[in-house]
Amino acid sequence: MKRSLISAACCALFALSSPLLHAQQAAPVSGIDLKTLDPAVSPKDDFYGYVNGVWTRNTEIPADKSVWGTYIELREIAQGQLRGLIDATLKHPGKPGSEAHKIADLYTSFMNEKARDAAGFKPLRAELARVAAIRDKKELPALFAYLQRNGIQTPFSAGVAPDAQDPERYTVNVSQSGLGLPDRDYYLKDDDAKLKSVREKYLKHIETMLAMSGDKAAAGHAAQILDIETRLAAAQWTRVQMRDPVKSYNRVDFDKFGALAPAFDWNAYFTAAGLAPKASMAVVRQPSFIQGFSETVTAVPLESWKSYLNWRIIESYASYLDSATVKERFAFEGTVLRGVPQSEPQWQLALRFTDAAISDAVGKRYVEMYLPPETKPRVMAMFDNFVASFKDGIEQLDWMGPETKKEAQLKLAALKPKIAYPDKWRDYSAMRTQPNDLVANVRAARVWGRQQNLEKLGKPVDRDEWSMTPQTVNASYSPALNAITIPAAILQPPFFNVKAEDAVNYGLLGITFGHEISHAFDDSGSQYDAKGRLRNWWTAQDRAAFKALAAGLVKQYGAYSPVPGYHINGELTLGENIGDNSGLSITYKAYQRSLGGKPSPVLDGLTGEQRLYIGFAQKWRAKLRPEAAIAQIKSDPHSPGEFRAKGTVMNQPGFYEAFGIKPGDPMYLPPEQRVIMW
Repeated sequence: MKRSLISAACCALFALSSPLLHAQQAAPVSGIDLKTLDPAVSPKDDFYGYVNGVWTRNTEIPADKSVWGTYIELREIAQGQLRGLIDATLKHPGKPGSEAHKIADLYTSFMNEKARDAAGFKPLRAELARVAAIRDKKELPALFAYLQRNGIQTPFSAGVAPDAQDPERYTVNVSQSGLGLPDRDYYLKDDDAKLKSVREKYLKHIETMLAMSGDKAAAGHAAQILDIETRLAAAQWTRVQMRDPVKSYNRVDFDKFGALAPAFDWNAYFTAAGLAPKASMAVVRQPSFIQGFSETVTAVPLESWKSYLNWRIIESYASYLDSATVKERFAFEGTVLRGVPQSEPQWQLALRFTDAAISDAVGKRYVEMYLPPETKPRVMAMFDNFVASFKDGIEQLDWMGPETKKEAQLKLAALKPKIAYPDKWRDYSAMRTQPNDLVANVRAARVWGRQQNLEKLGKPVDRDEWSMTPQTVNASYSPALNAITIPAAILQPPFFNVKAEDAVNYGLLGITFGHEISHAFDDSGSQYDAKGRLRNWWTAQDRAAFKALAAGLVKQYGAYSPVPGYHINGELTLGENIGDNSGLSITYKAYQRSLGGKPSPVLDGLTGEQRLYIGFAQKWRAKLRPEAAIAQIKSDPHSPGEFRAKGTVMNQPGFYEAFGIKPGDPMYLPPEQRVIMW
């Protein structure tokens, strides 16, 4: 089944004539996509193949995508809806300075290829000249601060976020950064032919881009850049190491940074970055990396640093320059790294840029156009059912003692749901936009965002702030705020079908609730208490029992190999795998609660329990290009979709009962090997 582009008009009509308006008039349907079920495959042999086999055989990944599946289908629907929103805004942009006018400016400037081609690299000349002008490494701190303010990557990042040990106030976080490839392994794994090939192509890509900018010594400068990035990669923590919130919390006073990393003038940096004097300390996420960065500053000559910073500027703006530069960037970022043969259409790229630049202004209009008012109350009721089911589940745990259970219940009770859209929208009055200067608009959006972040210092933490926009097809949990965010865009088919009986809605949308609630109690989130404070609220015995269960998931998922020679990193994906397994367990319990003691209805020849698990597996159906799969395995804490579906159901007692799985069946795991955490 090939993807067909959903027009904006169809999306708008679909949303505005939501089935919510007619839910009481129609008999419930199962909601299962029966066309994708493979009758030739038994659910006892391969549950993912049984649910998605026909879909997998008949689906081609679109030429402009690295992955295709249910999640991406929903994102395409949301993109079509946003296009309808943009088209309406372009027809009625309002007065200059209004949010609607700024939306129109941002989108129009991206679409103006003629102006972009005429400008070429000229919009970057001032920043490149600033790099060329430095004469001493002592000038690097102020230059780093300037580049960061303009959204340009440097070897480390510094931003403002809630303090993990004092969650009512904001602090500065300093973290490792500075690489152009997806993970440190791409630089350091000489025994991996695929990663080595990518690294060689990256070097050539840098050289090509530098030459396009007018660099007469591009080959030599490219080698300098790769050398610096390789040094930084060697100093970086692995993604598994970064998942430890305790080891990642290291408070350092600004005047003590010199002892940690003496080759860099930190006081000059913090002042130039606008962090001092409002703040006087920072949380250093990876202290040994900061030390390694300092050693790199000492070891690498100034001219090499200039090459590196020139590259960071060019790479940062490459998607917004002339068509030849955009094409070259996609050839590497899209084709080499992700295996995508064709770029997305211009309107889609323009829409994504506009959405990111002025997200709340777009989100406000999205909610008005596409979210029926009846949706949020129904979804909130479903969420309350999940919390009640999780509460009961905590009390039923046989591996946790009463003292820890009490703390877990306090945390669950304090969990804040953020459903559909925020109560307060961001103010973009300070952002200045232009209709025909894309790079100027990129800078304006980045500077606005940086200033918004810096202004949090000295203020109490805003616990109502959203980390996502309503038009985002995703969901999240914040341990610092002890809050889950469920945006409006996922509250529609194929994730939520108001015409469908509850089972499929629990399996598709409800699992999102269960998953995100479970993140409050995964291996990382469980180290934060009800107020979002990084604090050990566990007894030693209960924590040991938890770690033993988690080790079972690490082993189970580490055995899966989505690409020959590349196994899922069970430690990197542990938090998400806990979210999936605990989330599905609580989803089953919440569905049973919704039945009120009655048996589930049989629809399309399937029980409610069967439909729930089938819906769950349909949610994770996906096809990935091999390059994208390798990048995901190396850098993404989520397991590929097939294994999120297959691995999770094998731990669920309800799954065995629903499909009659017995010893000897390929989908059977002995009870002692099943991991049931929450």
